[in-house]
Amino acid sequence: MHFEMMEALEQLERERGIPVETILDALANALVSAYKRSPGAAEEARVTIDPDTGEMLVYAQELDEDGTVVREWEDTPTDFGRIAAQTAKQVIQQRLRDAKREQVYERYQGREGDLVTGIVQQVDHRYAMLDLGDAEAIMPSSERIPYERLDRGARVKALVLEVREEGKGAPIVVSRSHPDFIKALFELEVPELLDGVVEIKAIAREAGHRTKLAVISNDPTVDPVGACVGARGSRVRQVVNELRGEKVDLVQHRDDIKQFIAEALSPVRGVREVRVDEEEKEAIVIVPDGQLSLAIGKEGQNARLAARLTGYRIDIRPESNPEGLPVESSDEEEGAAPDEAAVVEETAKDEAAVVEETAKDEAAVVEEAATADAVDVTSESSEQGSEEADDDTGSTAEATGDELVDLSEAEEEGVRG
Repeated sequence: MHFEMMEALEQLERERGIPVETILDALANALVSAYKRSPGAAEEARVTIDPDTGEMLVYAQELDEDGTVVREWEDTPTDFGRIAAQTAKQVIQQRLRDAKREQVYERYQGREGDLVTGIVQQVDHRYAMLDLGDAEAIMPSSERIPYERLDRGARVKALVLEVREEGKGAPIVVSRSHPDFIKALFELEVPELLDGVVEIKAIAREAGHRTKLAVISNDPTVDPVGACVGARGSRVRQVVNELRGEKVDLVQHRDDIKQFIAEALSPVRGVREVRVDEEEKEAIVIVPDGQLSLAIGKEGQNARLAARLTGYRIDIRPESNPEGLPVESSDEEEGAAPDEAAVVEETAKDEAAVVEETAKDEAAVVEEAATADAVDVTSESSEQGSEEADDDTGSTAEATGDELVDLSEAEEEGVRG
């Protein structure tokens, strides 16, 4: 078994370039740790491995107070072969991972800022793993474009942000949200950038939403913005497609800071005036009233990116109020608002009063109707009672009359007798 292991180590050395001595040293250290965990093991020991036969022996050691070995004896456990085989497997796997990491580090060292293409292997809320072909790269969630969906198996481009020599996980860290990622994409599409004819002077980006680039030409015959846009927008379209629709504004860098600030507010046109305070790094920009919302942008995004691009704090004002004075309402408007509010309030009160009065009237009508029905029922009952009483009275009267007649006849007969 030891002989087969040595053959496997020699094969690894030929294929992966891992020296056999390196693996044997790591294996010997691991076997010492494994020996110390066995029952009755000595506190100190060393392991020897014959490089020809692969035979492994454990020597227990006794040390004095100074750490010098005073006695040594062989103490190889009976089942040490099984322990050695398991340990050797773990050590070899670890050494393979370390060797691969070292090779990747040597291959990508110094390539920070390069553009790489990878296939998405794994995605979760923490990171995304990319297969670069000869290495693996990790993209943390903070380096992803917000709300971008990366499907497994999709091919994407990314910027090499960092190459780590030590640590766990993939040694290559990539990014798609870094501003330099935009720069690398344009360098891929615009040959003038690689030749040095056109240069990117500044970048301001909010990943997933909008990016502004300030470009300059070192050749007076070359338009820097036109070179980056390309024929019919072909070059910039390739970049936007890779960014999944993120907007890109290309502006020409100017030595005159006023012109540069006006350019940075693109797509605004017709800037009326730019007032600059170079000491405070502040600028006041006067724009037409109809361009005010466009200059500010959604949630202030356009003005914010322009400020980052130029390095100046920008205050945008409309042409109708260049001094930024507070707008006061006229007396009529001030009076109209309370009157209108009063009318609304009064109308609401009247409607509430009408509803309340209607409810009261309906309740009164219902109550009156109920009372009338009760009275009718009582009257009918009284009438019926009266009629029945009259009938009873008539009958009684008739009966009494008959009795009087009978008594009269009796009296007459008595008189006669």
